Amino acid sequence: MLLSAALIIMTSLLLSQIFFKLKLPGIIGMLITGIILGPYVLNLIDSNILYLSTDLRQIALIVILVRAGLSLDLEDLKSVGRPAILLSFIPATIEMFAIIIFAPMFFNISYLEAAILGAIVAAVSPAVVVPRMLKLMKTGYGKDKKIPQMILTGASIDDIYVIILFTSFIQTYATSSFNLISILLIPVAIIFGVLLGIVTGIILVWIFKKFHVRDTLKVLMIFSAAFLLIVLEQTLAAYVPISGLLAVIILGGTILKHYDLLAQRLVGKFEKIWVIAEIMLFVLVGAAVDIRVLSSVGLFSLILIAIAMFFRITGVMIALIKSNLNKKEKLFISFAYSPKATVQAAIGAIPLALGIPSGHLILSIAVLAILITAPFGAIMIDISYQKLLENNQSAIN
Repeated sequence: MLLSAALIIMTSLLLSQIFFKLKLPGIIGMLITGIILGPYVLNLIDSNILYLSTDLRQIALIVILVRAGLSLDLEDLKSVGRPAILLSFIPATIEMFAIIIFAPMFFNISYLEAAILGAIVAAVSPAVVVPRMLKLMKTGYGKDKKIPQMILTGASIDDIYVIILFTSFIQTYATSSFNLISILLIPVAIIFGVLLGIVTGIILVWIFKKFHVRDTLKVLMIFSAAFLLIVLEQTLAAYVPISGLLAVIILGGTILKHYDLLAQRLVGKFEKIWVIAEIMLFVLVGAAVDIRVLSSVGLFSLILIAIAMFFRITGVMIALIKSNLNKKEKLFISFAYSPKATVQAAIGAIPLALGIPSGHLILSIAVLAILITAPFGAIMIDISYQKLLENNQSAIN
């Protein structure tokens, strides 16, 4: 395991620096590291690490989501509430409908299988989007109109929405009956996630003010609370829907609201933790990519992804029709809503494991979506924000 860890860190850092020199996002190097060292190429990553891959990726996501929450002023959400809510479901819904319409035309699959594929592909990647929005919040780009906050909130709920739909479609396939209740419970999951995050944050703030402990111990306590929120979501899933990831973000935002001095100190610590967490996240996402399945992917798969991306951008524009954003800012948000990675890597293989006939095809398209949209989205965000967003330097902390 130590050898695998050394290879992962050294190779990912080397490739990341090479891509930085080429003016490209370093995460591309991390993804390539995972593919090369992963079980489908050189097979140099220890099986114990791969066995824990899902948990390690989730821990990395928790790191960046807590970091996002500690920088997300809950008061800011009031001014971006409507656009953020619309962004949380309109782009994904339109993208899914596009895949449901076109996938059966291109491939020999049913509309239900196309819906499962659409739910997998439609999720935006928080691992790509969140760190870049935090950078914009720190440097002041788009901060006057709360654009980074809008994207953070909308993208987080987008994942919840899509995953619940995916679960519903899978249940429909297994039982041959559509469960409308699971879709109607999406707002419930969001509300409970917000409430749980607020309550947990208030409790932690009370503890931190009542008992003096080092900031390092505070970080560990926040981690423990975030882990418990995720476990609580899984434990109560059969009884009440809760968005654990949203609760984690709100937890951080609550600490910022009630103990801003502490939040500002903790941000630096989570930034340092993110250095290693980012490597593990994207390397393990790359390791989950079976490049062998790409041999079965044809031109129609590329066309389908391109069509889905076009409809997703259209959905972003529709969601922002009555907002106060100009054309450049809307275009930037459409770029920010394009990358896909973690959700596709996490659930892309589930249809195959369940024996769905089109499982191989679904996994192949999910893999291709990662390889195309994650670098594309990251690159477009990185090269366009200075041109498309205003820099409100006075908003910088």
